[in-house]
Amino acid sequence: MTDDDTAEAAASAPADSSDWTTRERTPGTPPRVIVVGAGVAGLSTGCYAQMSGARTRVFEKHVLPGGCCTAWSRDGYLFDYCIEWLIGTAPGNDAHRVWAELGALDGKSVTNFELFNKVEDEHGRSVTFYNDPDRLEAHLLSVSPADAPLIRAFTRDLRRFIDIELYPFLTAPALRTVRERAQTLRTVLPAFRLFWRTAATPMHVFADRFQDPLLRKAFRNIFFQDPGGFPLLPYLFNMAAAHHGNAGFPQGGSLGLARSIEERYRNLGGTITYRARTERILVENDRAIGIELRGGRRYFAEHVVSACDGHTTVYGLLGGRYTGPRIDKLYTDLLHRPGTLFPAVVSAFVGLRGDLDPDEAHSTTHLLGPHDADHLPGALQDSLVVQARSRYSGGFAPPGRSVLHCTYFSDYAHWKDLRTRNRKEYRSRKREVADFVRDFLERRTPGIADRIEIVEVATPATTHRYTGNLGGSILAWKAFSDADDVAARLVGKDRMRLPGLSGFSMAGQWVGMGGLIRAASTGRFAVQYLCRELGLEFRAWESKGDEPWHPGKLGHLPQLDRWSARESEGS
Repeated sequence: MTDDDTAEAAASAPADSSDWTTRERTPGTPPRVIVVGAGVAGLSTGCYAQMSGARTRVFEKHVLPGGCCTAWSRDGYLFDYCIEWLIGTAPGNDAHRVWAELGALDGKSVTNFELFNKVEDEHGRSVTFYNDPDRLEAHLLSVSPADAPLIRAFTRDLRRFIDIELYPFLTAPALRTVRERAQTLRTVLPAFRLFWRTAATPMHVFADRFQDPLLRKAFRNIFFQDPGGFPLLPYLFNMAAAHHGNAGFPQGGSLGLARSIEERYRNLGGTITYRARTERILVENDRAIGIELRGGRRYFAEHVVSACDGHTTVYGLLGGRYTGPRIDKLYTDLLHRPGTLFPAVVSAFVGLRGDLDPDEAHSTTHLLGPHDADHLPGALQDSLVVQARSRYSGGFAPPGRSVLHCTYFSDYAHWKDLRTRNRKEYRSRKREVADFVRDFLERRTPGIADRIEIVEVATPATTHRYTGNLGGSILAWKAFSDADDVAARLVGKDRMRLPGLSGFSMAGQWVGMGGLIRAASTGRFAVQYLCRELGLEFRAWESKGDEPWHPGKLGHLPQLDRWSARESEGS
């Protein structure tokens, strides 16, 4: 038996559940850690804490794991809400190692696409962003020979990013050894000018230099819609990862990823309690000692990790008693500035009879003309993203049927106010979205409307209701915004703690920025920090799960809402 086998056996030993309701832990037992939230960050925290010798219990208000990384069912269709690409799907890098430790990809195949996204204007002209720089360069030159210098500059930088591997997801910043820092420097220094220049060049500034008007718009929409304020660096980084097959789509999709991590957590001996809404974090002498659920039941631990919405944690669960300059900066200043949060989205899932055209791009951003833009409810930009979701992974549609996922950035306040003020008008507005999508698809592909069986619409208000995420945002603080640097210091400087409160940590996108690999890594970081407090040795090893993935692993899937637009309703 190897050391990892011995550690896994110890980690998965049955926990004594009797002492979670007592203030003091049973003598001779490992320290207890309570995790609030069973999203990817919360499950990650639980896994790493179990591997490191703690006893953990995760409390989740919903009936499913994953948070925003989720899916739901309707009439045999599976509507996958979250993953568009996942960093770390190819072996041989630190991002993949995190997923391997969490069992996230156990037994799964990965779908990789040759392109990142396609952008098409209202007249049918299109640009395809191939991940291969040679193919991309040839294609862009055919679209606009006059823009050759800019095109070649972009593809030259892409080739350089393809040669760089930098995934800083294993060790919390404040705990990195001299050797780890030296290794990072060996990677960064030769490409320092590249990193500096691409991080300092906003995409909109670069895109505006193109002579061709389509290229000016298309480059802004490589990430499907324009997030606003992003520099060149993340586009090049992610396209380079996709070129290596390291930004693919895992079998089972978003909920499949969450279920696999949940399975890993349970196999390590962890316990999850669903339908358990945490009302407050219990504090005694400025130390977190446990939680109180709705209904009054209390559970105690030596450390509490909140892996849910940051604003809810600081001002709800803790009553705003533990803040400091960085927290105040984020939540009382930056929060109210436009562009601080990543935009919320409207999603329309379309279930239809028959197959999708295999020659069509898996993801296309359609630039809308003035008439369409005016009639897309609550849209923040003049575009609509259409993704052929049933090509991403099997099991998303019944046999002989397909799923499209149509999305666009939208304003949370609009939908929240509508739902609060007039539920009937809110449902009518959702029907307008369904009608728009049906009509738009019919104009692009005549006859498709007759094949549509269902259109399911989820708004930013839906996202907030089911996840608690502030502003219905699926990616929390926007990267490369003023909030980015402040949130990064919560991890590196504050060690994911709040001023004046011991026995407590935060994990997730609100302290580690958006993206699934970042969410997962915050769980790893939080446990590295808390191990020092609890006198534990941080341990981690890769899962050995090899059972082939199958749809049955998703378990029972609830329906998201009772409302949907069906063909029989003439919507």
